[in-house]
Amino acid sequence: MRQKIKNWIYKKKWWLSAATFLLLLYSFSLPSRLFKTPTSFVIEDSNGELLSAAIAADGQWRFPADKDVPEKFAECIVSYEDKRFYYHWGVDILALSRAIKQNLRNHKVISGGSTLTMQVIRLSRNKPRTIFQKLIEAVLATRMEFTYSKKSILSLYAGNAPFGGNVVGLEAAAWRYYGRSASQLSWGETAALAVLPNSPALVHPGRNRQILLNKRNQLLEKLWHNKTIDSTTCQLAKLEPLPDQPQALPQDAPHLLDRYRRDYQPGKDRSTRLQTTLDAQLQRNVSRIAERYHNIYKANGINNIAALVLDVETGNTLAYVGNIYHPDNAELESHVDIIQAPRSPGSTLKPVLYAAMLTDGMLLPHSLVADIPTQIAGYTPQNFDLGYDGAVPASRALARSLNIPAVRMLQQYRYERLHALLKKLGITTLNQPADHYGLSLILGGGESTLWELGGMYASMARTLLHLDQYNGKYDADDIHPPNYRKDIKRISRHTPAASGPLDAGAIWYTFQAMEEVMRPGEELLWQQFSSSQRIAWKTGTSFGFRDGWAIGVTPQYVVGVWVGNADGEGRPGLIGVATAAPVMFDVFRLLQTGSWFNTPYNKLRKIEVCRQSGYRAGELCPEKDSIAVPLAGLRSGICPYHQLVHLDHTGQWRVTDDCESPSQMKHVPWFVLPPAMEFYYRTKHNYLPLPPYKQDCLAGLAQEKPPMELIYPRPDARIYVPIEIDGTPGETVFTATHRNITEKIYWHLDNNYVGSTEEYHQLALHPKPGKHTITLVDEEGEQVHVSFEILEKENN
Repeated sequence: MRQKIKNWIYKKKWWLSAATFLLLLYSFSLPSRLFKTPTSFVIEDSNGELLSAAIAADGQWRFPADKDVPEKFAECIVSYEDKRFYYHWGVDILALSRAIKQNLRNHKVISGGSTLTMQVIRLSRNKPRTIFQKLIEAVLATRMEFTYSKKSILSLYAGNAPFGGNVVGLEAAAWRYYGRSASQLSWGETAALAVLPNSPALVHPGRNRQILLNKRNQLLEKLWHNKTIDSTTCQLAKLEPLPDQPQALPQDAPHLLDRYRRDYQPGKDRSTRLQTTLDAQLQRNVSRIAERYHNIYKANGINNIAALVLDVETGNTLAYVGNIYHPDNAELESHVDIIQAPRSPGSTLKPVLYAAMLTDGMLLPHSLVADIPTQIAGYTPQNFDLGYDGAVPASRALARSLNIPAVRMLQQYRYERLHALLKKLGITTLNQPADHYGLSLILGGGESTLWELGGMYASMARTLLHLDQYNGKYDADDIHPPNYRKDIKRISRHTPAASGPLDAGAIWYTFQAMEEVMRPGEELLWQQFSSSQRIAWKTGTSFGFRDGWAIGVTPQYVVGVWVGNADGEGRPGLIGVATAAPVMFDVFRLLQTGSWFNTPYNKLRKIEVCRQSGYRAGELCPEKDSIAVPLAGLRSGICPYHQLVHLDHTGQWRVTDDCESPSQMKHVPWFVLPPAMEFYYRTKHNYLPLPPYKQDCLAGLAQEKPPMELIYPRPDARIYVPIEIDGTPGETVFTATHRNITEKIYWHLDNNYVGSTEEYHQLALHPKPGKHTITLVDEEGEQVHVSFEILEKENN
């Protein structure tokens, strides 16, 4: 018996080989990817609501197929196209037999008899509709049933069926014809779309409307008869109007859509549909605010506005308005995504320097910093109001965004260190060496983007927010850029460490200083309202009035706003506090902000500080305050501005032991600023100058510091003097100060006497190009010598 079987197998070997070949051919006949046509780029908000979409590369509106088909459409399409869809294996023999019988009887094609599965195969192959191709479709349809679930087959059909014109797929059709997603359509609307793929060239919403109406109503009747809908629903659905001309798709986040198209990685991103972290309603409201201010600012030739809202806890983007959106007006350049555009950040980096110096103990929160005319290696910063305070607490210098104190602080901290710190905090646009930017870095001499600035401030806030969570330690993963993709979940892979780029106490004090900034249009009156939001915020204005910035921080949100022109044109009045700040505060009014940052007590220590100077109090400080400072503040320097002054018994004259017996002296602590700082400080503050020396004590004072100082020019200054309109050489105004306001100063240029001044010491001179020395002599013979250079032409 066994031998007979072997002989039979040997004789039938060709048949088994053929069968095996056909089985393998059948097994591998279905492509791994049925549809290779390009799809539209689509972005949705965090809840799946459509924000923006772009037409596919082949000019079709074809959304990526959705895994879930709305139940109404599934009921409609199965009832209309393939009522036994859930019971056959790709080919419906009864429907095919009926179609053949009808076609033979009428001598033309009346019915195709194709199942939905066969139609999916036909749509994917795009071959001529012949009997031979029909047979291939039938075979592949049975193969498809072994690979795909019925739900997946419906999804493929809904995503690739033609719906007339250049509209492909149910979701694109729903938005093009009804302006909302397919899941939100009524029975009448869904039925109208369900009949379109059967003959999209003939039945089009814009023409042949009676045919479309009849087919839709026939389908509704069928749904009623098979008890899918009741009679009332059927009658009401028949009364619904048919779709008219295709509608424009939403463009609520066009710049983020363009960014995703640039970021798209074909091998990594499986679909051109992206669910973002945005909130659609917030996105639309922020866009409306930007549009409203655009209508105001455009009268001054300011055309562009960008706004960004970030969630602090996650770093997720909640609103992304890259620009106003007017694609019909090319002059506005509204296609430019300003959020990603490198621009001069103006003063928005000053809080980072303040926090950095607090972190290192180089500064206490309210330490006085000099605000006097300054020239450093040819660089001459100016305050926005062109004035000087002489000396100002560092916290107030930040709140008022004073430029000169910031530059002098950076000179102390070193711009190389700030350059490195900014990179650690996520600023990648500083792609030149630190020397390229120099001290101008703190005033906007480099470039940054709204995306990275917002991310940096969110990282600072997150560091402070997570302090308790990490038991007083720092997680390096808290410093990260913003995110706009919902499919990306950040998981910390670092072990919390004892230190971070910035100390939490320093960040807390920085936000405190930023909170004190006067709000536009309200000045300090906002503090009187208990319902007012607590916001730490900073503005910035770039050189030439090209960029206006505002960055606001709360424990929940970071809001960043940029105002200007995409082409870089500067405009008068384009300053951050006047243009960007109002937009930022309107955006914050849309947000529900809660409690403020907790005070990081475990990162602060109480010390005594001098009330007048803000430095650590020494023995000579008469008035002291106890404040909590960052830990590094414990090693900060003692107040340098208080000294012990020796007075005669009347207290009117300063004396020395050369002219007065120590037993007759009064030893009094005195707040003494250097002459240049004193000159400007006493114009705005109650300042008690040092008493003059007693006349018979003037001998032997060579060791004393000079009582006068040349404010301008500074030593080794290089000065360019422009030519006046009439062609004559311009003037150089020299400025000096003396502790004794009644003292007369005699001026000498290159050892030649040029004049004298009293009380207010300014003198206009016309030095020729070249190197010079100015000498000041007071009535007691004290002298000050300063060298400077007049440039023949301006250096570029």
